[in-house]
Amino acid sequence: MQPQVLIVGAGPTGLALALGLEKQGIPFRIIDKNKGPGEASRAMTVHARILEFYHQFGFVDEIVHSGIPVQQVEIYKDNKQRAKMNLGCIGKGLSPFPYVLSLPQDEHERILINQLKAKGICIEWDTKLISFHQEEDRVHVITTKQGIEKKHHYAYLCGCDGAHSSVRKGLGFDFAGGTYEQVFYVADVLSETHIEGLQMKLFKDGFGLIFPIRTTNSLRLISLVPQALLDKKSEIKFTEIVPYIEANLGVHTNKVNWFSTYKVHHRVSEHFRKGRVFIAGDAGHVHSPAGGQGMNTGIGDAINLSWKLAAVLKEKAKEELLDSYEEERMDFAKNLVATTDRMFSGIVGKGFSTKMIREVLIPYIVPKMTGISSIRKMLFKTVSQIRIHYRNSMLSTGMAGAIHGGDRLPWVQGQGGDNFKPLQTFDWQFHVYGEVKVDLRELAKTATIPLHEFPWTASMKETGMNPGSMFLIRPDGYVALADSEQDIEKIKAYLNKIEGSSGLI
Repeated sequence: MQPQVLIVGAGPTGLALALGLEKQGIPFRIIDKNKGPGEASRAMTVHARILEFYHQFGFVDEIVHSGIPVQQVEIYKDNKQRAKMNLGCIGKGLSPFPYVLSLPQDEHERILINQLKAKGICIEWDTKLISFHQEEDRVHVITTKQGIEKKHHYAYLCGCDGAHSSVRKGLGFDFAGGTYEQVFYVADVLSETHIEGLQMKLFKDGFGLIFPIRTTNSLRLISLVPQALLDKKSEIKFTEIVPYIEANLGVHTNKVNWFSTYKVHHRVSEHFRKGRVFIAGDAGHVHSPAGGQGMNTGIGDAINLSWKLAAVLKEKAKEELLDSYEEERMDFAKNLVATTDRMFSGIVGKGFSTKMIREVLIPYIVPKMTGISSIRKMLFKTVSQIRIHYRNSMLSTGMAGAIHGGDRLPWVQGQGGDNFKPLQTFDWQFHVYGEVKVDLRELAKTATIPLHEFPWTASMKETGMNPGSMFLIRPDGYVALADSEQDIEKIKAYLNKIEGSSGLI
């Protein structure tokens, strides 16, 4: 079949977009200018919301097995332990994946690539986007591989090609923001130093993070390149960093498998879409590594975009549905960049406030706060991205109990089973928590929208639901329409507003 979508970039964002399109039977092509999968990966964390998406796709067990749930965070000041935070099952009752998963990005990517391979889809490596221009009904593209140029056209073009995105540049979008002055290094090393959980090391001239990797005696180190080295030369070798690793991180290295230096940026594109061309992930927003949000946010972009493209291409929804992509993801990106910027600047900056954060807040106050149940839940909701909502979206309406249209569907377990299991079909569906009214059952049958019933339990009330709450769920697990009365006229009006010529399903 003729590909309908061209994905430029085969990092986590592009791969997730490809998996989302494949799940819905949309033919596509995915290219990348690199010769193969990335090895210079810095992202180490996969959050609960992304694991929930992978659960919908059916391969979350492989992801979880390949990583390590972070059970604790140890905070050191000048190589003396000041605090230990227990993070094991911090999100119990909030998600089927109530933890932060440590998994190197390169391993993560390999799993996604293998998922595509198992479905007969290969990435076209060493293939570069040269140019594109769009007409009313298609996008014309020129690509090159080994010096041979080819012309193609697609219904849509998606740039998932990183911070230096050729797609974003081709659209002429401003990428406002800046670059932090600090230079970081990241290294994968073999070490006999025993590390159980994630360690944060605070020292006079900076901070460092140590992640254990599932491979025996393997650690990933992330820290600041000492200014003394930068003053002498621009290109830093690993051997020059080793003394600082041993002194500041307390790690003795036997061998280095990979080492790189980099600077951190904080930028957001002025738009995420122009006509039939979209950008996602680092092509649209880059920010500090605080909270491990970057890669997860890019994957969230991809899932959001994938079902919307599929719905329009299959004529299940009106083309206006695509306007909601930028509307939903732009606000979150801007808020995330602003938040991580404040966090990052507070840790690496200079002055009295930074000194208080590094010497008092992080080693003493934060660990005590995370021992309080309500704060632990709030922290998990925020970091895990399950708190992301689209209440102001054109696709969101209604309210049932405390659940609004645009909220992520709360996770519950009851007599009707795990309410996330039906989401594996990645389609629109009705959920009713309590008793289903006859006319709703008839409407669901007529509209051929699956209806899932969950007998009422007390645990549902804890999520903010009311008995009889009805939710029309989007393919990505967010509530489109919430209604306590199962009002048929409201539901019909909503369906008429968004569904295309072939119906919603």
